[in-house]
Amino acid sequence: MKDKQQNLPVAPIKNAGSDDDVTKSISQYSSSFNFSHLAPAKGSRILVVGGCGAIGRPLVSSCLTAGLNVAVFALPRSLKAYPPPSEAMTFPVDAADEKSVAEAFETLHKRWDALDVLVFLVGFMTVPPRPIPELDAQEWDEIMDGNLRSAYLINRYALPMLRSAGTASIVNVGSSLAYNPLRGVSAYAAAKAGLVTLTKSLAVENAPHIRANLVAPSAIDTRFLAGGGGTRGEASAEAGGDAWFRKMNDAYVPTIPMGRIAQAEDILGPILFLAGPSAGFITGQVIHVNGGRLTP
Repeated sequence: MKDKQQNLPVAPIKNAGSDDDVTKSISQYSSSFNFSHLAPAKGSRILVVGGCGAIGRPLVSSCLTAGLNVAVFALPRSLKAYPPPSEAMTFPVDAADEKSVAEAFETLHKRWDALDVLVFLVGFMTVPPRPIPELDAQEWDEIMDGNLRSAYLINRYALPMLRSAGTASIVNVGSSLAYNPLRGVSAYAAAKAGLVTLTKSLAVENAPHIRANLVAPSAIDTRFLAGGGGTRGEASAEAGGDAWFRKMNDAYVPTIPMGRIAQAEDILGPILFLAGPSAGFITGQVIHVNGGRLTP
């Protein structure tokens, strides 16, 4: 006789053909997939740090469609270039600056007394990649600050609000380069390896009330490969943008059993799964999203 499956709470799925005001307002960044059945319960409070990026935009849209309350932390220039839907609260934040992070959480706490889910999406790499002998200390420090220091600050300042929720979840987004680095990405790979250990430490220190997990994607076909936005993206564009990756594309793609590089939407499902009740007994884990290229 088969055991009865536990009926886990799920958020209702919005009718894809709905023309209500909320759906209209978030349609600009809507995903072609409906992930609402994986999301945390309707009404949950989720903070998306880096919510204006290529993964953040469809994630914010999917969360709003699922009936979640959403707050976005992002750099001022990112909020201006890619403004989130009006239903989401927005806060200008430099995630690598402690004063900026502290002030943002203080302001958020005035709006919400607790936080159910934290998603950390911040990160950038050296573009074009440079081998260690060509990587100066200033660039190393910038990569560490933007990827690891920012993660430490965001997670640290989020903990009081996460504890207030009683049961909460952290989903940090790292990179498969932490496990299998390419030539020229040593600083970024090291920072993301540090994020893995930071996430596992958060899981150990805050169980059973707060879960912490990490999603590790492979290369994603976004502007990230060209250096992202802002001044770093402009400088990278002058140096060829994502030409470095396109040159190796013919050799890189055949190493992926799924036969293509990742798209931003490929990352949403794992994030929402780890954030939601179906992953209630999962903490301190890394979910690899790479089409089979890396199977640790």
